[in-house]
Amino acid sequence: MSKDHITSDVAFIKALAELLNQNELTEISVKREYGENDTLNVKVAKQSQIVQAAPVSYAAPAAAPSAAPSAPAAAAAAPASADPADHPGAVSSPMVGTAYLAAEPGADPFVAVGQQVSAGQTVLIIEAMKTMNHIPAPASGVVKRILVTDGTPVEYGAPLMIIE
Repeated sequence: MSKDHITSDVAFIKALAELLNQNELTEISVKREYGENDTLNVKVAKQSQIVQAAPVSYAAPAAAPSAAPSAPAAAAAAPASADPADHPGAVSSPMVGTAYLAAEPGADPFVAVGQQVSAGQTVLIIEAMKTMNHIPAPASGVVKRILVTDGTPVEYGAPLMIIE
C-alpha cells in the first residue's frame, strides 16, 4: 500500500466520521476498491450510551414493606438504592460484550435471585468478538440481585449481579 493510499484513506475515514455526526447516524460501512486484491473495508460507528433501568426496579421493592420506617430502617434502605458497582458483592463485567443469563436461547438461566452459588460457578456468559466467556462467581454466597437482562450489551466494569 502506497503512502498516497494511506493519506487518502485517513482523510476518507475522517470524512466518514464527520458524515456520521452531521446526519445523526450510528454506523457507516464502506468498501473502497483500488484494484485487484487491494481494497479497504471501513466501518465507523458511534458507541451508544447504555442505560440500565433494572437496578432501579430492584431497589424500589426493598423499601416498600415498611409503612413508616424508623430512622435505622431508613438508613438500612439507603444502601439498596446506592450504586450497585460500589456493593462489596458486586460481580463486575471483565470486558465489553453482550451478557447472556443462559447457555443458549430457551435454556434455564445459570442462576436465579435467591439461589446459593459457590466460588467459581458460572453465573452468566459475556459474548465478545464471537467468543463466549464464562463469568464465574468470585465467592460463594446467595444471588441477591441480577442487574442485567439476557442479551443486553455491557461495558467493562459494569455491575452484572450482586452476590452476598
